[in-house]
Parts: sequence; structure tokens; C-alpha cells
Amino acid sequence: MKAPRIGHGFDVHAYTDGDGIVLGGAHIPCDKAIIAHSDGDVVIHALCDAMLGALGRGDIGRLFSDQDSLNQDRDSREFLRAVTALMHDDGYCLGNIDITLIAQTPRLAPHVDTMRRLLAEDLQCDSSRINVKATTTERLGFIGREQGIAAEAVVLLQADLI
Repeated sequence: MKAPRIGHGFDVHAYTDGDGIVLGGAHIPCDKAIIAHSDGDVVIHALCDAMLGALGRGDIGRLFSDQDSLNQDRDSREFLRAVTALMHDDGYCLGNIDITLIAQTPRLAPHVDTMRRLLAEDLQCDSSRINVKATTTERLGFIGREQGIAAEAVVLLQADLI
């Protein structure tokens, strides 16, 4: 039997003025936008990196380069579905995920359940396996000055028994 595997991912992006951001696949209305090649979904980018790390398959930039015009403004949920397929191809399934969003603004707690539901759809698992929480930096650093947002993800993959 394959041993369980753990992966960690991190992503950060700067803000600009806008009419909302996408996190965990959910549109969050606010006066910000994320500067990024794709949609800038730091939750999904960190999660994909964690999964790819657990699988020993590098990182999201290797699979979906920001130098490739096909990835311009691309929906990050497509990335997650592709990484989920790789996970299954490698004979693993999701044990659990723990995600931490780090942002001074916008307020994220009201959107956590929507993020969990959308992530569960793409991961083909029950949302009870996914934890999403948000914190601030107490107004310290670029995040505290509302100049950007970050996310960390830790994932446990288990051998797929199917």
C-alpha cells in the first residue's frame, strides 16, 4: 500500500482597483482586483501547489506557465480539475485540506462555505474534508496595507482504494 503524502503550497498576489476577486472559485465583491496572469485565485493556486508537491510533480507554474497565452485570464478551477485528475492517475485520493487565507480586506468569513462547496466539486470529494479559514496581518506589511493577499494550503493524500 502507498504511504500517505503531505504537500504544502503558498501563493501571493498584489491588488489593484477593481470590482471583485475570485477565491476558491467564488466571486468576492469588493473594490479590489488581483494582478495576475490567470484569474489570480490564490486559494486554488496554493492548493494546486500543495497537491503537486505531495505527488512529487513540481508546481503549478510548471503545468500552467504564465508565459503561455492559453493561461491568460484562465479560470483557476480548470487548473484544480487537471491536478485532481493527476492525483487520481497517480493512485491517490484526498485525505483532507487545510487552507489559510491571509488578507486585511475584504472580509472573507461570509464566503468560506461557498469556497468549500466549489472546491469540493472540483476535487470530487465531500466538503467536510476541506477547511478554509481567514486571518489578517494586524495591519502589518503589504497585506496589512491592503496591497495584496496570500494563501497557504496543506494537503494530505491517501492511497486510492478503488
